Amino acid sequence: MQAHIPSPVRGILFLLGAVLLFAILDTTAKYLTRHAALALLVWGRYATHLLLMLILLAPRRDSSPLLRAPRPGLQVLRGLLLLGCTGFNFAALSYMPVAETTAVFFTAPLLVALLAGPWLGEKLTPGRWLAALAGFAGILLIARPAAGLTPAGIVLALGGAGCYACYQLLTRQLAEHTPPLTLLFYTALVGTLGASLVLPWCWPAAWPATWIILTTIALGMLGGSGHLLLIHAFRNAPASFLSPFLYTQLIWATLLGAIVFQHWPDAPALGGMAIIALSGAALGWHQSRPKDQKPVE
Repeated sequence: MQAHIPSPVRGILFLLGAVLLFAILDTTAKYLTRHAALALLVWGRYATHLLLMLILLAPRRDSSPLLRAPRPGLQVLRGLLLLGCTGFNFAALSYMPVAETTAVFFTAPLLVALLAGPWLGEKLTPGRWLAALAGFAGILLIARPAAGLTPAGIVLALGGAGCYACYQLLTRQLAEHTPPLTLLFYTALVGTLGASLVLPWCWPAAWPATWIILTTIALGMLGGSGHLLLIHAFRNAPASFLSPFLYTQLIWATLLGAIVFQHWPDAPALGGMAIIALSGAALGWHQSRPKDQKPVE
């Protein structure tokens, strides 16, 4: 078997495909929140993801190592954090436009930069502080009173960003000793089981319409495919190199929000999104510098 040769260009293309799928996922979820219970949508997203993984992995001779992951307690916690992230994000989308929700959610890398010090022992440099503070200033532009956004939506989006930041930090801890497919399988399994616990209390009295069922299944396909593309992206290029390209999701979210819901962010909100994206890109550049290069104090 030919050894895998990393390719930064392939990595960028895989990443751009992933964030496009995530933007379509968010837009679809926002539309579905008008017609179906939130918990049902979250369950459908993870159940479909799990089913797809089982179908893809069934031909493998031995898929049992997927469950034999190191530190299973942290694997479960990581899956629950991603489940919380999805729930918060879908709930925020029911209150706010897609672009603004995505922008607030993208404060997660800034939270990772602040939490990496106490969590992973990474040095919190002045550059990280400045990038994080600039990103939160971008949130203030988006969530200013004149914007007319619902406070509950902002709080929910920040809750999703917090869950995702902790999820990323746990992923850093576990990825060194856990294969990517195992990480992906645990998120699908834990997400499905966790969402199933609340499903009996939110199942609709009448069976959902066929189009709602099919579109909910599409959520899982979009999410699972997006995460698979991310795995391939990070196999081809370092995370620090790819991180600035993650913010193209803001562009897709803005365009899809305008096409589907006829909503364009105003000028201050667009400025806030640009600040958040630039702050995240600056953090990515900062992390990609050689380790022996000391930061300016």
